[in-house]
Amino acid sequence: MSHVSTEIWVSGHVQGVWFRAFTQKAAQALGVTGYVENLPDGRVHLVAEGTPDRVAALLARLEEGPPGARVDHITSEPVEAEAFTAFTIRY
Repeated sequence: MSHVSTEIWVSGHVQGVWFRAFTQKAAQALGVTGYVENLPDGRVHLVAEGTPDRVAALLARLEEGPPGARVDHITSEPVEAEAFTAFTIRY
């Protein structure tokens, strides 16, 4: 089965509302690997690797986000795979 690697930026009210933990839990449930981190400009950045349908499902979950979050915009682009073995939160 083919895998894709996607770099994603999420903007809105996405820091201080458990967005990274929400993302990690969703990714792990979907079997997606990669990482998520906060950016200094207030956005959340992540790299997600998995089958196209599972990465798409993660993107759909990110559009809603956790309670208290407000997602204004999501940007994504394909990137070269890094062969992650888990989905982690970077601090």
